[in-house]
Amino acid sequence: QVQLVESGGGLVQAGGSLRLSCAASGRTFSRYAIGWFRQAPGAEHLFVATISRDGSNTSYADSVKGRFTISRDNAKNTVYLQMTSLRPEDTAVYYCAAGNSRIGVFSTWSWDYDHWGQGTQVTVSS
Repeated sequence: QVQLVESGGGLVQAGGSLRLSCAASGRTFSRYAIGWFRQAPGAEHLFVATISRDGSNTSYADSVKGRFTISRDNAKNTVYLQMTSLRPEDTAVYYCAAGNSRIGVFSTWSWDYDHWGQGTQVTVSS
């Protein structure tokens, strides 16, 4: 079992940057692939980025490729999402999620993830 807590969200102007953190409890963090998803009001969870258990493989949604970077520090039980060149359309609640049994290297599908954080709000003003 792993519990996840996101932080780092806030209000930023278009073109600005934020770094989100996803802190995990438990000693088995390195067994989990981690994904970031976002949800705008009235919409479903959309894939943003994912990282493999050892951090050697990553994947991004086309909408954030080149602007967002996912990384992890297994010694600190933390995954990061560095977001740059933010746009108003990036406004959403951002969630991190952990998955193990249904994931090979990583997954872009929300249903493959078993554990979710409570989310952190990111608002980008124009």
